[in-house]
Amino acid sequence: MMKRRIIWLIGSLLALVVIVLGLAGNYIYDLAISRNSGVVQLYGGTDKAVEAVSALEEEQKRLEELRSWTSRQKFEQVSIQSDDGLTLKGLYLKNKYPNGKTVVLAHGYKGNSDQLPEVTRFYYRQGYNILKPDARGHGDSEGDYIGYGWPDRLDYVKWIDFLVKEKGEEAIFLHGFSMGASTVLMTSGEDLPPEVKGIISDSAYTNLEDELAHQLKYLYDLPAFPLVDATSIVTKIRAGYSFKEASAVEQVKKNDLPLLIIHGAEDELVPTEMATEIYKAAGGKKDMWIVPGAGHTEGFLVNEPEYGTKVIDFVNEAMMEQEENN
Repeated sequence: MMKRRIIWLIGSLLALVVIVLGLAGNYIYDLAISRNSGVVQLYGGTDKAVEAVSALEEEQKRLEELRSWTSRQKFEQVSIQSDDGLTLKGLYLKNKYPNGKTVVLAHGYKGNSDQLPEVTRFYYRQGYNILKPDARGHGDSEGDYIGYGWPDRLDYVKWIDFLVKEKGEEAIFLHGFSMGASTVLMTSGEDLPPEVKGIISDSAYTNLEDELAHQLKYLYDLPAFPLVDATSIVTKIRAGYSFKEASAVEQVKKNDLPLLIIHGAEDELVPTEMATEIYKAAGGKKDMWIVPGAGHTEGFLVNEPEYGTKVIDFVNEAMMEQEENN
């Protein structure tokens, strides 16, 4: 009789643990994965940096000029169908004085194609055509969950296809920020057409499991285990992917394209050491720049001249390498 009570008690406790973890996993999913969640303070960087300096008169003037420049551009709204049937939308800007190159700008968590105006203007002034997709679950794109780069990598293959077939682009570079940076790195491990010449990653995380573990500790002082594991199971059930799958590190091992990794030396949201881990794992020709004094995705704002030089030099070297190989 006592043995049965013990077994029943243990079974009840295990069932209670499973229920609690299920509730916790669903709560975190609704908070961080579901499209319908409010804005969570993840991957803040660029917007935070802009707000911090926007009180200065000079910065206010610069931002007004930027808004004015953006409003004058003739963005074309474009769309594709994802492999799982979602309509994904983006903005395409054809350059009046094209240099023969195109850049795909990948925004961060809870962002959209209206963001990254400074970088957009920088590339336009260099003569690039520009594509700014809304990631699934973001902006005008369909999708009820956030993919953190993993299902998005296949969406980017489709966007690249669109640029090659519909726009006739012949030299494409991918440049992502935060979640968008991990997205382009995950895309690098796929079978990409020869029109893709190189990839630029700014403030990428190594994999979703480690990043969410860091976020739980950094933002909420909560342990990774068992919350991340429980949420990963819920995400697999509700969104079709697990956190272990969403790995930029594993994908860059298969990369053979030139790769530029940029990361802020003072990044607290995505630890700077993640950049080093990605760099060490990556295949192909690669370079890394840790930006002194920069927080999360703040490299361009902190040191725009050197940032621009690094990017231009990287693109030129990638194009030269391509010509030599041909």
